[in-house]
Amino acid sequence: MRKVLCRTLSVLVVTAVAAFGADNTIGTWKLNLAKSTYSPAPIPVKSLTFVREATPDGVNVTITGERSDGSPINASYTAKYDGSESAVSGSGAPYDTISVKQVNPNAVTYTAKKTDGKYHATGRTVISHDGKIMTTTATGMGSDGKPMRLKLVSDKQ
Repeated sequence: MRKVLCRTLSVLVVTAVAAFGADNTIGTWKLNLAKSTYSPAPIPVKSLTFVREATPDGVNVTITGERSDGSPINASYTAKYDGSESAVSGSGAPYDTISVKQVNPNAVTYTAKKTDGKYHATGRTVISHDGKIMTTTATGMGSDGKPMRLKLVSDKQ
């Protein structure tokens, strides 16, 4: 009886550790403009694709797309899920640092900002229960220094 109980507890511990370490944001996500909103309108992008890859302590994110003025977006960062700031490289993103924390396998929170102080946003990214939709909501100051609110809905590819 003791042996069965020990085995059962071992399996439960391994399962709990694996579930906690999961990250359902991993994958390729394409912005669904029809379901996304930005205030004040209009949304400042024509297209966005997020490629999220797991790293030992966090995530590597590559963002490609096009801004509404036609300029390209090609940015990337590697962030740990400990809330520490990470540099964003490339072009087209309104921020140059980001910090990320994993809430659970289906949700992360983040703070993104520009070192010049104009852009600053705090947000949350949530994966739907079926794993097919990623919704990012954020509030803060846009690149123009005015209050902004966004909701980006992306479909898993």
